[in-house]
Amino acid sequence: MNLAFCSDVGRPLPTAEAGAEGERVLGGSLIGCLSTARPPQRWPVQAVAAPLLGHASDTVQELWTTGSECQSGEFEGIAYRRSRGILFGVLEVDEPAFSASGRESSLQGATEEAYHRIFRLMTAQGLPHLWRVWNYLSDINRETNGLERYRQFNVGRHDAFVAFGRAATGDVPAACTIGLRQGPLSIAFIAARTAALPIENPRQVSAYHYPAEYGPRSPTFSRAVLVTLASQETLFLSGTASIVGYQTVHPGDIAEQSREALANVEAVVAEANRQSRRTIFALPRLSYRVYVRHAADFPAVRKVLSKRLDQATEILFAQADICRQDLLVEIEAMASNTLEDG
Repeated sequence: MNLAFCSDVGRPLPTAEAGAEGERVLGGSLIGCLSTARPPQRWPVQAVAAPLLGHASDTVQELWTTGSECQSGEFEGIAYRRSRGILFGVLEVDEPAFSASGRESSLQGATEEAYHRIFRLMTAQGLPHLWRVWNYLSDINRETNGLERYRQFNVGRHDAFVAFGRAATGDVPAACTIGLRQGPLSIAFIAARTAALPIENPRQVSAYHYPAEYGPRSPTFSRAVLVTLASQETLFLSGTASIVGYQTVHPGDIAEQSREALANVEAVVAEANRQSRRTIFALPRLSYRVYVRHAADFPAVRKVLSKRLDQATEILFAQADICRQDLLVEIEAMASNTLEDG
């Protein structure tokens, strides 16, 4: 059992008409300007309407593949594909279907229900471990019902974990939560039979231990998770920004925020290498997705990253909103290393 990541930046990917190669696709994402009609796919695809920065094409496709054939399914609105002990799923939930009542917002209700469905699917499939989650929602920093929407999302997510008897601290997945201009609550996830090792950042307070000033429920995610399979180790880094301890640093300075975010990525990678003892992950060999709040800041972000990475490093830049209003850039990443004795 293995898991591989690829994107169509400079290379062809399997299409819906592909034969055996397409059968090994778990799922993926389509990122960019999504105004044009999209061809149908045999695998679940998360549509991320975030304009690309510095790319010649309007959209980029990313895929997760395995070494064996996949089986497709649908469960309570979740489109999923499974290959042995790994599952990739995508669901979209319309907030208007969850009318706000009392202190609970529509987003909070939609989030809680979405995670309930994910956990029910994982139980039905016998795959108890949630490795990685990608969350996208509109107007992430707007305040409604007396609370910022990102904090409403955190309440719904946290309460779903608790309702299913799952840990809300420590053993939690890697994740990002990003704001788009419009669209439904969209969640993609990877779940598996094998447990992942949570990795924290010694430079930061764990997100699930943030103080109450950051909302009535803390964010439920680890800074990264390390997955060890028979023949590979895979590192998933959560969305990482210019935060030291639990506070934003360098407000208003895009270059310094980019340096600080990359310093946090480096600290998480170092911690993963310390705990792995089998392979070594290096910053230039990771695949990155970088969200920039203001498109005009893209050249400054790219300049900072280019000094630490190299031309062969795979980086996708997109314009999107970050979970705190004073954060200007967020970096997520992943990498897989082959185990020599695998």
